[in-house]
Amino acid sequence: MGRVLVFSNWAEANDLDLGSGRSGEHSVHRVFLDPGGKHCVATVVHPGGAETYYHHARWPRPKLLPRLRNVLVNAVAWNRQTITEASTKEVILGTEDGQIFEITVDEADKKEKYVKTLFTLSELQEGIKGLQMETAVVGNSTRFYVMAVTPTRLYSFTGIGSLETVFASYSDHAIHFMELPGDIPNSELHFFIKQRRAKHFGWLSGAGIYHGELNFGAQHSSTSGDENFVENKGFFDYSKLGESGTKPRSFALSEFHFLLLIRDKIKVVNRISQQIVEELIVDNSPEISKGIIGLCSDASTGIFYAYDENSIFQISSSDEGRDMWQVYLDMKEYATALSHCRNSFQRDQVYLVQADTAFNAKEYYIAASFYAKMNYILSFEEISLKFISVGEQDALRTFLLRRLDNLTKDDKMQITMISTWATELYLDKYKFAPDLIMLDAYETVESWMMTRNKLNPGKLIPAMMRYVSEPHAKNETHEVIKYLEFCVKDLNNEDPGVHNLLLSLYAKKEDESQLLQFLDTKFGKGQTNGPDFFYDPKYALRLCLQEKRMRACVRIYSMMSMHEEAVALALTVDLELAKAEADKVEDDEELRKKLWLKVAKHVIEQEKGVKRENIKKAIEFLSETNNLLKIEDILPFFPDFVLIDDFKEEICKSLKDYDSQIEQLKQEMDDATRGADNIRSDIGALAQRYTVIEREEECGVCKRKILTAGGLHQVGRSYTSAGHMAPFYVFPCGHAFHANCLIAHVTRCSNQAQAERILDLQKRLSLMDRKAAKENGGNMNGESIISATPIDKLRSQLDDAVASECPFCGDLMIKEISLPFILPEESDEKASWEIKPQPTGQKILPMTMSI
Repeated sequence: MGRVLVFSNWAEANDLDLGSGRSGEHSVHRVFLDPGGKHCVATVVHPGGAETYYHHARWPRPKLLPRLRNVLVNAVAWNRQTITEASTKEVILGTEDGQIFEITVDEADKKEKYVKTLFTLSELQEGIKGLQMETAVVGNSTRFYVMAVTPTRLYSFTGIGSLETVFASYSDHAIHFMELPGDIPNSELHFFIKQRRAKHFGWLSGAGIYHGELNFGAQHSSTSGDENFVENKGFFDYSKLGESGTKPRSFALSEFHFLLLIRDKIKVVNRISQQIVEELIVDNSPEISKGIIGLCSDASTGIFYAYDENSIFQISSSDEGRDMWQVYLDMKEYATALSHCRNSFQRDQVYLVQADTAFNAKEYYIAASFYAKMNYILSFEEISLKFISVGEQDALRTFLLRRLDNLTKDDKMQITMISTWATELYLDKYKFAPDLIMLDAYETVESWMMTRNKLNPGKLIPAMMRYVSEPHAKNETHEVIKYLEFCVKDLNNEDPGVHNLLLSLYAKKEDESQLLQFLDTKFGKGQTNGPDFFYDPKYALRLCLQEKRMRACVRIYSMMSMHEEAVALALTVDLELAKAEADKVEDDEELRKKLWLKVAKHVIEQEKGVKRENIKKAIEFLSETNNLLKIEDILPFFPDFVLIDDFKEEICKSLKDYDSQIEQLKQEMDDATRGADNIRSDIGALAQRYTVIEREEECGVCKRKILTAGGLHQVGRSYTSAGHMAPFYVFPCGHAFHANCLIAHVTRCSNQAQAERILDLQKRLSLMDRKAAKENGGNMNGESIISATPIDKLRSQLDDAVASECPFCGDLMIKEISLPFILPEESDEKASWEIKPQPTGQKILPMTMSI
């Protein structure tokens, strides 16, 4: 009878009868379990044909799939990316007659939702023995990768869309397959799964195990049968097993190994080195086992199982990748070996092999780089002696520099020692430079230029100075100048010593053009926070003065912003050069005029008193200054005996200019006079302005009628009451205030200084009012009030202080918006209004309320 034992754990087993209700002998052909252990497909063979069952982990009994009746299923491929506990989603079945089906079963439906025939192998009628599937998301679509094996072939399919679309596309073009000689009835195909993704595959064929890495992102064309997603293919020949032609009955695939079942032995073969690393013998006593049938694996746990008709054997691996670094090292795959190293000692062994290999091949620079990475196996002294013994000072220097890069700030002693040694090696490279350049300057300089940045030009200066000190023919190429120009222009060297030497060599040449070009070319221009030039300008100026290179001196003075010295020196060389230097000053008009006056004085005093043409030349010179200089500016420079006729034209022109300026000033004065007349007219009109006050008009502060005395403030302080009507102010906006009310309001709202000024004006005005009243016997008639000029002046100042604008419409009201309701000086009054709780003898107890 066909029975299947389902273990939810090793302590409990559920016996499923797959042949219930049928007569005759039944046998289980294949059982397929999904990676999550929730879905199971099993095929049972009986005399009348074959039946396929589906079982879910929650069901007590399996369900027959009637659409697969008499279909012998040999292989099943699950879609690991989409399968769920409730549904298998799309599943591919491979059959004995070479057909590939797609099926989906849901737990809730308890039957297959659909069964589709995807493909049939028509060219060669063979049963499909193994089937695997992988998917990848491409944009908004899904790309399927499918592998299927028969006893002699490996087929591969790929495409975007549904499975039906992918397989339908192969009806129009050739199928990709790999065919190997030999035949094996138990052909198998396995994927190694890591982090829910297939990493590599293995195919158990008649000739051997064909394997490779899977890269589902690659799209390389291939005609070898593995489509375009297989890389680093390999083949393991059974002859390496030493079993006299016996082929494995089953195999399993781990990350780095093959597990091969041969008779009752399981041989473990390293997939990379193809060496047998272990051999397991299964206890197959008759009372326990009738012979191992096959191997299988649990992708989620990495555990392997061997099984027979009665027993299951667990095969566990412990850290199978721990020695893979050594495997790759033996194969000279150093980068891969390093990626599998677990500690510094293992990495040192890889570096040692790389270094020794390069050293034996006389690739000493490469060897030095690898030796420098080692920390434990070889000492610093042993490595150094290796290079010294073969006379490789350059490689030794490379080793020292690389080791220096690997040291930390705490290794001060080692840093000092290695730096000193490296410096000595560098100096050894330069000590023969003077002799070489004297023997053959051309070849020496050419070799220096070929090294480009590997040499420090600053350390070659002594050798170059020795070459410079020797005499050379005028038409001979100056090799040092050639090398220094190469360093400065091509290598962008910024060493001040190099620039100073090149400048000194230019200064010694009779032709000043190269020197001037060097000074004009600012090699540092454009750099952030850097100088425009790298030579010492003071040294350059002293050198050029010594060599009498006056044009160069003018340039240097100008670069140092010493414009007066530059113009004075330029006048001794070339008048046009002096004019150009004077014109360079643009941001200082006074200095620019001073420089042009210096040039003008030179022009006038040149051949003074000899030729009248000199005077005309000086007058013509004024037009070149762009009206910066006038005739009166240069007149003091002329001698006393010069005839006025020589200046007639320029003086007339200057007088015309002054006449034009006088006319312009007169026009401006007339405009100002008219403006003043208009202002006086406006002031006179203001004196005649009036407004009508209604009888019921109220004061804006005290709210009493404006035509009566103010009720909140006394009158006699600064204004004299005339009858029952108090002085008041009326503003253009319509607001009206009693004088004393307005003064009190403005004083309260102004700052302290302004308030004190207003009070002072009030006080002085009040005193003068009383004094005037006393002098007139207390009788202040209108004539005496009008004549009181000092009083009117004080009253005018007070009016300006309190009535320059309406307090309700002007800035005073706007400033009050930012004032707090309670001013800081009112804090004591605020505190006096606080209600403080009286101390009592009562205690407050906590209370808990439950609802």
